[in-house]
Amino acid sequence: MSKDILTMGIESSCDETSIAIVKNGREILSNVIDTQIPIHEKYGGVVPEIASRNHIEAISRVYKKAIKDANVSLSEISAITPTYGPGLVGALLVGLSYAKSLAFANNIPLVGVNHIEGHIAANYLTYKELEPPFLCVMMSGGNTQIINVKDYTKFEVLGKTRDDAIGEAFDKVARVVGLGYPGGPKVDKLAKEGKPSIELPKTHFAEETLDFSFSGIKTAVINLHHKEPDINKADLCASFEKNVTDTLMEHVKRAIEMTGVKKISLAGGVSANSYIREAFKALEEEKIKVYMPDLKLCTDNGAMIAAAGYYNYINGKRDGLELNAVPNLKIN
Repeated sequence: MSKDILTMGIESSCDETSIAIVKNGREILSNVIDTQIPIHEKYGGVVPEIASRNHIEAISRVYKKAIKDANVSLSEISAITPTYGPGLVGALLVGLSYAKSLAFANNIPLVGVNHIEGHIAANYLTYKELEPPFLCVMMSGGNTQIINVKDYTKFEVLGKTRDDAIGEAFDKVARVVGLGYPGGPKVDKLAKEGKPSIELPKTHFAEETLDFSFSGIKTAVINLHHKEPDINKADLCASFEKNVTDTLMEHVKRAIEMTGVKKISLAGGVSANSYIREAFKALEEEKIKVYMPDLKLCTDNGAMIAAAGYYNYINGKRDGLELNAVPNLKIN
């Protein structure tokens, strides 16, 4: 019997300090998450300097709990796999520096992980049977992409946002209607009380493309709210939510036609949105298989990084101590 491979994922790209230990890329032994949401809530968004300081304060405590929860020793870890981008550079450096220290002091291989690959890999933790190829709809505060996952470490971006990411649009809409931060869950909750009865514009490009634009819909909601301050906010949120979901669905259906791939996965924080999940689930009526991560794995966490790190590790990726944070890192 081959030896189990344990990867330690370290995630600190934004406002979650998380360390997890995953066995063979699929089984979570521990997944400790220290969130900073209460800290940043009063500022209406993440303050990078505050995020970095809190990562420094939390990371050793999170590491000790992750080791304890997994009931393993550091000597059993096959690879240290930190996020090195994309994200906030100061925040990334905290987790990456900690990972380098562990790797160097204990002679454990260091394998840097792309944060976007981590979100994709969250699906492997929820669905043990899932294997590439499949299409992934990546939707978060910093990214909106349709990715052709050709293999565990081979990706092709078929479409991406040209301006605001979908999560950024959710946050800005939440802010303008007075819901506060984090915007996505609050818009989702309020939208359940309303009806998508308000006509909102969609952005269409002149050329054939799978690229997105969410700046127009965001601006339309803001302008409408300013013109009609007494507008039903629940209806406005429901209409916004339907608009962006319809846009996602249109693009995904075109991607399926282009590639012939009939397996779709969701990834990123916005994939926790209940309306979006219901819309994608309905694709199964068209004989398209849909995969959605457990809600706890949609937001940033170390387990998804450890899962992605596992596949990079077994495919021979190794990094030296010169590995640096890359805040604008692209997939592939």
